Amino acid sequence: MRRTRILTAVLALAAGLLSGAPTALAAGPPAPKLAADTYTWKNARIDGGGFVPGIVFNRSEKNLAYARTDIGGAYRWQESSKTWTPLLDSVGWEDWGHTGVVSIASDSVDPNRVYAAVGTYTNSWDPKNGAVMRSADRGASWQKANLPFKLGGNMPGRGMGERLAVDPNRNSVLYLGAPSGKGLWRSTDSGAGWSQVANFPNVGNYAQDPSDTSGYASDNQGIVWVTFDESTGTAGSATRTIYVGVADKDNAVYRSTDAGATWQRLAGQPTGHLAHKGVLDAKNGYLYLAYSDKGGPYDGGKGRLWRYATGTGTWTDISPVAEADTFYGFSGLTVDRRKPGTVMATAYSAWWPDTQIFRSTDSGATWSKAWDYTSYPNRENRYTMDVSSSPWLTWGANPQPPEQTPKLGWMTEALEIDPFNSDRMMYGTGATVYGTENLTNWDSGGKFAIRPMVQGLEETAVNDLVSPPSGAPLLSALGDIGGFRHTDLTKVPSMMFTQPNFTTTTSLDFAESNPNTVVRTGNLDSGPHIAFSTDNGANWFAGTDPSGVSGGGTVASAADGTRFVWSPEGAGVHHTTGFGTAWQASAGIPAGAIVESDRVDAKTFYGFKSGKFYVSTDGGATFKESPASGLPGGDSVRFKALPGGKGDVWLAGGAADGAYGLWHSTDGGTSFTKLSNVEQADTVGFGKAAPGASYQTLYTSAKIGGVRGVFRSTDKGASWTRINDDAHQWGWTGAAITGDPRVYGRVYVSTNGRGVLYGDSSGGGTTDPGPGPDPTPTGACEVTYKITSQWSGGFQADVRLTNTGTRPWTGWSLAWTFTDGQKLTQAWNAEAAQSGSTVTAKNVAWNANVAAGSSVSFGFTASRSDTNAKPGAFKLGEQTCAVA
Repeated sequence: MRRTRILTAVLALAAGLLSGAPTALAAGPPAPKLAADTYTWKNARIDGGGFVPGIVFNRSEKNLAYARTDIGGAYRWQESSKTWTPLLDSVGWEDWGHTGVVSIASDSVDPNRVYAAVGTYTNSWDPKNGAVMRSADRGASWQKANLPFKLGGNMPGRGMGERLAVDPNRNSVLYLGAPSGKGLWRSTDSGAGWSQVANFPNVGNYAQDPSDTSGYASDNQGIVWVTFDESTGTAGSATRTIYVGVADKDNAVYRSTDAGATWQRLAGQPTGHLAHKGVLDAKNGYLYLAYSDKGGPYDGGKGRLWRYATGTGTWTDISPVAEADTFYGFSGLTVDRRKPGTVMATAYSAWWPDTQIFRSTDSGATWSKAWDYTSYPNRENRYTMDVSSSPWLTWGANPQPPEQTPKLGWMTEALEIDPFNSDRMMYGTGATVYGTENLTNWDSGGKFAIRPMVQGLEETAVNDLVSPPSGAPLLSALGDIGGFRHTDLTKVPSMMFTQPNFTTTTSLDFAESNPNTVVRTGNLDSGPHIAFSTDNGANWFAGTDPSGVSGGGTVASAADGTRFVWSPEGAGVHHTTGFGTAWQASAGIPAGAIVESDRVDAKTFYGFKSGKFYVSTDGGATFKESPASGLPGGDSVRFKALPGGKGDVWLAGGAADGAYGLWHSTDGGTSFTKLSNVEQADTVGFGKAAPGASYQTLYTSAKIGGVRGVFRSTDKGASWTRINDDAHQWGWTGAAITGDPRVYGRVYVSTNGRGVLYGDSSGGGTTDPGPGPDPTPTGACEVTYKITSQWSGGFQADVRLTNTGTRPWTGWSLAWTFTDGQKLTQAWNAEAAQSGSTVTAKNVAWNANVAAGSSVSFGFTASRSDTNAKPGAFKLGEQTCAVA
């Protein structure tokens, strides 16, 4: 179910990005005419939706854990709420590839420090090199060290690891395993600088498919994990013994016993497989290794588990089943730090009937399984599963035994027992994070309870979004899990679109004057590629494909829902009356054109292909090429017709080496006018008009005034307001955008891995309930106020608030006074408002809890005059804080 994720992400990026490399964010301040608004951003909840290949617990601080995703950034666990907090939302348009996380490392010496190795593809799909991000505040803010090579968070082999590791004795030393023959790299200054370990003897040689000319499957998967033996060092001195895993079936494991000065192939090691993981039980002196014949995460037909005695050099095959009985590889691997000798592993590539989890309490001498057959096809589970918090994980399926729903998982390469709690285990799948908090029931003969532990972690690639004027406020087209109908943005929908269940939905539309009529198209290995709904997307029925259809393409509904135009992959543009039972080829428009409908005239449809605009006035039967000129020459274009405005069309797109921007037509596409104040634009959408305005609000993901961001216009594009900020960029947002026709200021933004974001303006218009009463924390506090940049008329500042008292806070509200007329413009990581000269910044949901001795950080931008004095005093409720 995850195979389409690669194609979805790459095709989206190829269409919207790689045709012209995005322009870098301007180093200077915004242009003077560019306004800004303070927005609150949240996810339309889906909870999960993508592959989580890595989970890392800190070894010295309880409840500190991180998760990495292949294209959707990294997250930190919030124990008080049992949720995940996103950490890489600040990644901008130019660096979109840095939302792919190939490895993450948490520093056990200084738990405030965390590192992420980022980069999405090692081939040409990602034009930039990888980087190592480093944070001294648990991911609240980052510094970046660029690397001279690419990293592959969404490449084959991404479930192996961890490739990035911090020396547990001398934490200024880190190692990073690189792909593509780039070898092993080391930092000796806490990740700021990196150099290749020149004497490391093997750069790897395994590629999934050496004949793949795209460079995707043919890339050498390289150095895949690094593990320190913490018992061979003392605090402040580099650890002497280090193990490194290499993607080489004959030479998979290397060791250094002199802190990396020299390296040797580990003698006597097994051959014929790849070592996906190497996990050390230093107390018992065992290095455990999970092997597979393939690199994963999808493939793997054979595998073994081995144990290496570090003191004697003895190798022992501890596999729970004979190799002849495996049809999968092993990857997920963990040890219980509180109960040495307890080991667990996963059969990550057992797609059918289910993944398998193995557990041993005697260092691998004997094993038990999470499930086993009683008499085939019947099976008995050692666990129970409750997916009521994410009910769509059943996929609406009704499988035959031995398959069950919900499944235990697939692509289960991340598996970790909490080092402070033997009862808690988490593991990642291709769709979610599962976990248990009574794991040791396994050993006593009882059942342990599995449930999703994924709230806050949103990892879907979004292809299209619509917000009808009635019914559900949001319908989405997603990669891998199809899409959802959100009747409540704060709640997880009960099920994705089904009947049929597309692996990826590529396009959505509804009838403007009859929003109960909805159409969607998508990809399916076998079956129809189009579906219809007559109840606003609550229920669906399949249409019939024209001959030759191989993919979803784009689709448009007539304004009244009586006819449809479809431009599928593999076939030309077609039209039909009714619900797709008799398609006819459309004339005058090339195959592969993007299609949309006029939102007033039911017989008018529009198309675009390779710089040409096409118009049909007979329900899509025939199209005529518009005389409009000067439009983008490529196919990286998205356009929409304005609801309620016949012939009113907006078109966004282009490439940096040609026409690029936002165009407007008021004559049905006969002519277009390019907006001179928009440098680049990739999406366009409409929402409720501003109070007192007659024209609907425009939204776009664009570059305006030298700044890349998400923008709003309430005056038909004459002026623009940036509504996101530097802390909320989400990488690539070029697939879709739409406002809400019922709530002024609300906008829905697509991402390529961070799900559907929706924003509400602090200026009002939202129908959401307001915030609760101000929190009233007590105890001592300290504030560090730092101006990080200034420009003519404005500045940016960071604020760190430290709880120097003895009791934790469950909320906070910090106030100060500006003395030089400064005016707040936007804020991130806090809800901030200004009344007169007084600014009040309050916690957001994820950073409300501040333990004694801990800190929370937020930032803001503001306007200024020639002077810009720092505030002299800060108050936390009624408590005056010390100023650092």
